[in-house]
Amino acid sequence: MSSTEVKIKSKRRKEFYDHFEKLAPLLKSYRKRYAYFWNDIVRYCNYFIPEGDSVLEIGCATGDMLAQMKGSKKTGIDFSPKMIEIAKEQHPDIDFHIMDAEEISLDEKFDTIVLSHATGYFVDVLQAFNALKNVCYPRTRIIINYYNFLWEPILLLGELIGIKRKVPKQNWLTKKDLQTFLYLAGYETYRSTRRVLLPVNIPILSWFLNKYVGRLPLINHLCLNQYVFARPISELPQKEFSTTIVIPARNESGNLENALNRLPRFGSHQEIIFIEGNSTDDTWEQMQQLPAKYPEWDIKIDQQSGKGKGDAVRKGYSMATGDILMILDADLTVPPEDLPSFYDAITNNKGEFINGSRLVYPMEKNAMRFLNLLGNRFFSLMFSWLLEQPIKDTLCGTKVMFKKDYEKLIKNRAFFGEFDPFGDYDLIFGAYKLNLKIVDLPIRYRERIYGDTNISRFSHGFLLLRMVGYAARKIKFY
Repeated sequence: MSSTEVKIKSKRRKEFYDHFEKLAPLLKSYRKRYAYFWNDIVRYCNYFIPEGDSVLEIGCATGDMLAQMKGSKKTGIDFSPKMIEIAKEQHPDIDFHIMDAEEISLDEKFDTIVLSHATGYFVDVLQAFNALKNVCYPRTRIIINYYNFLWEPILLLGELIGIKRKVPKQNWLTKKDLQTFLYLAGYETYRSTRRVLLPVNIPILSWFLNKYVGRLPLINHLCLNQYVFARPISELPQKEFSTTIVIPARNESGNLENALNRLPRFGSHQEIIFIEGNSTDDTWEQMQQLPAKYPEWDIKIDQQSGKGKGDAVRKGYSMATGDILMILDADLTVPPEDLPSFYDAITNNKGEFINGSRLVYPMEKNAMRFLNLLGNRFFSLMFSWLLEQPIKDTLCGTKVMFKKDYEKLIKNRAFFGEFDPFGDYDLIFGAYKLNLKIVDLPIRYRERIYGDTNISRFSHGFLLLRMVGYAARKIKFY
């Protein structure tokens, strides 16, 4: 770096430093004046922060936002000594440090890192993102929010007429800019959105515009606050994981042995759990013979006490001992031979929730009826919008996640409730709430060779529509 560049950076850093030192005693009253705007940021971040997480806020100022955030252990850093002095006085239960974001030297890793309206003040954005590696591990989640660059003229006008405090010239970063900087520093972005059309509280109007209108497609691009979610691009420790494969079966007597005969070996150990669900054929009788007939497999069997595939999956998962949990539908329309691909995807950290997708490869002639195909494509569009990341097939039976994530999902299940008889949305919504990266894995969907489908196109279709509305309330319009 040339001496000229060093001088420019030093001048910029001093300009920011002087600004925040002067602002520190006034910040509490200023943020109280615009509490509606700042509280929305905290509320949205808290949606994705589990209670047990360790949380680091970069550019924490006087610590007021961090104090409102969830987390079992909270740490804040800021390069302004006066900000940190006030933060320690106001929030003695939080760990605060005077530290430049571009030179992080903390000796611990965090589950969640929040950068709220901080990137505009970084002298070197890439260096700051590189410094985050010191406090990240492979499962760390980074939540960045900053002004939408479309609002730059409006905010500058606000400064001019005195309704917004004046700040030194900042970096105006687009979503693409943030994604590029993150990628260059070794992170991948997996979700982005925007919030808040009206940043001040006008009763009823602000509530309506921000909760409903601002969440709609296209209009969302006009919102003030942009959010980017990222995670480190890194591989998990090279090791073999054990796997539990849950096979829910209702009237699938003729498929049980085929599932075992076609299942490849992968991972350090495979546990196969068959759950019988209110069959009218001899599925349970055939299932009881499997452990003795196939001693080379670690087989467990049981019967569900409730109804629906979701209940069967939850029953199977409660019995599971493997590191990784998988679902294989007993109709075998998702080939057992494809399961190693799911194992490779999750163990290579391509995502934390691997979702099978039947809508990529051409299907066999009678694998899916036309109306079912249309319905699946409709729900794909709806849920890609709801979850703010592409998800092509919500109803494919095969879904894979780590058991430790499922255990967190169980703790969060009360948020959505016991609403899903199929089990697919219980897992997808739970993964979203846990801030997991969801990845679609295309599979070749086969024609059923035994028995009939347990899905009713119309009654179950209406039920799924109700769940879309439910998800909208608990996710998009929450």
